[in-house]
Amino acid sequence: MKIEAIILDWAGTTVDFGCFAPVNVFLTVFEDAGIKVTLEEARKPMGMLKIDHIRTMLEMPRIREVWNEKYGRDFTEEDVHALYMQFESKLMESLATYTDPIQYVTETIQQLKEEGIRIGSTTGYTDSMMEVVTSHAAAKGYEPDFLVTPTQLGDKGRPYPYMIFKNMEAMGIQATKQVVKIGDTTSDIQEALNAGVWAVGVIIGSSEMGLSEEEYMALSEEEQQFAIEKTARIFKETGAHYTIRTIKELPALLEKINERLERGIVLA
Repeated sequence: MKIEAIILDWAGTTVDFGCFAPVNVFLTVFEDAGIKVTLEEARKPMGMLKIDHIRTMLEMPRIREVWNEKYGRDFTEEDVHALYMQFESKLMESLATYTDPIQYVTETIQQLKEEGIRIGSTTGYTDSMMEVVTSHAAAKGYEPDFLVTPTQLGDKGRPYPYMIFKNMEAMGIQATKQVVKIGDTTSDIQEALNAGVWAVGVIIGSSEMGLSEEEYMALSEEEQQFAIEKTARIFKETGAHYTIRTIKELPALLEKINERLERGIVLA
């Protein structure tokens, strides 16, 4: 028994260091609606299907209160859909510019493919959004074997486990313990745990860390270490089995998990 497949998130995990494409648009559409939201509030639901993300933000007590003060009523599903339509339109305008593979991704994934590991993927983006992302990422050297979006599953994205199960079905994987899910948000960890697969949080470049590549590189070594430890702690508190700083550490981690499987130690 050994790991046969990994399932990777996209923005913040394999492309778009810091996951800035959606965050910037969330800030803009709420501001256009007269609601000032913080970067922390915009990032908290990251990894979810984007319409669910907007709904979750509107349900946050502070944002809900500001909305009620401005509009004199609670938000409605009509409001959710109106904000989402603006979000989708603005995101599609800028999405192609946020498709650069994060450092170590292309060479590490190629190495794992050569070793016979299947490469699946899940996302909080819709089919139409991913058409842009996948084509540009492939041109830049990153192309997993399989992709599942919430669109393909009746919009049941994270934290539901179904995108992982559909990847497993397509790739012919028999057991959940043979699968490792890697992501950069707490939603990714919850998705993995709900599916019963190994849950791994990737730290540098993650939405959870919330820094651009320039911001991260401008930190002192001590500041970088503090940001890494803080992010790792959040992933572990969410239930992650492991954390890695970058995708470069993934092959060694897979060997470690395989050793556990050989000894009969399964997921906690």
